[in-house]
Amino acid sequence: MSRQRPKRTALPPAQENIDKLEKIVNEGNFYGAQQMYKSISARYVAAQRYSEALDLLHAGACLQLKNNQLTCGAELAVSFVEALVKGKVAYDNENLDRVRKIYELFPQIPVPHNLEDDDDLHELTEALGAAKLRVEGCSSFLKAAIKWSIEFGAPKTGSPELHVMLAEYLYSESPELDMARVSFHFVRGNNPEKFASTIVNFMGKCYPGEDDLAVARAILMYLSLGNMKDANYIMDEVKKQVENKQLQLQPSDLIQFVFYVLQTLERDALPLFNMLRANYKASIEREPAFNEMLDDIAEKFFGVKRRNPMQGIFGDIFKVITFIFTAIFLYPLDVFNHIVGLNECIDIKINASKIDSWV
Repeated sequence: MSRQRPKRTALPPAQENIDKLEKIVNEGNFYGAQQMYKSISARYVAAQRYSEALDLLHAGACLQLKNNQLTCGAELAVSFVEALVKGKVAYDNENLDRVRKIYELFPQIPVPHNLEDDDDLHELTEALGAAKLRVEGCSSFLKAAIKWSIEFGAPKTGSPELHVMLAEYLYSESPELDMARVSFHFVRGNNPEKFASTIVNFMGKCYPGEDDLAVARAILMYLSLGNMKDANYIMDEVKKQVENKQLQLQPSDLIQFVFYVLQTLERDALPLFNMLRANYKASIEREPAFNEMLDDIAEKFFGVKRRNPMQGIFGDIFKVITFIFTAIFLYPLDVFNHIVGLNECIDIKINASKIDSWV
């Protein structure tokens, strides 16, 4: 006689489990509560009771973060977004607010400075480790939320509000600041005022030579997305804030370049744009990503199709082979040698004239 499997008890309304698990957390049993949040929410998802799974996971993430349980809170926050995806929940203001509420509970703790002895150094090491965990946890949550937003109703680059949240957290909390990463999210956000203030704040504490890079990067990133309005705003607002705060932005070929680019795009002047790229080549190459952005800008504003490097190589080889075979079959050997020599000479002169025009 086969044994019958014990029947699972019916899932109660989510609020009952929320209340029960809150008591367990308040008693200090964070790990035990965490396992129950995960297992019970999985049962709601399996039963396609997504709304209740979301309520439970949201309550759990908020409660764990309020109790300074960063790892547990971040894990439940990511699970909350995964439930949004599984339930095919639409991106709207209500769900954006739920994501924002979790985000606002991630701790923001300044890293200590003014070290004087070994105890301070030990404190700094611990603080840097904790900051790294905070950034990883919050970033994982918000990046998952951005992907959800793209799939379920936000603009194609993701929710602007979520991008701003991530940019702000990366800037304020990262122990090793990556301004390019911060800028990537700000330009996909909807708060250029905040971005300008962040750039000016960065200029007040960065190493020499990083300030003009930050400004140029912001402008070129906006332009590579086709957003000339905010690119111009950043240029004007940063200049205004720098003057108001009596900071120094040293004259820079790179700043001069992006200023000219903005003027060129207003005039729809592709030859001038190409000339600027050639004349300011050394400044552009200070950051490898700038050439890629400029290719995007040329495509968006001038309709220049991007050339596949491999297609270009094979196309050039094919032209050479075609030329050689045509010359061999159509001309005597002495005439062929003369043609080849003449073409080499012409090619050298053309390249030399290009170089002269760039200098």
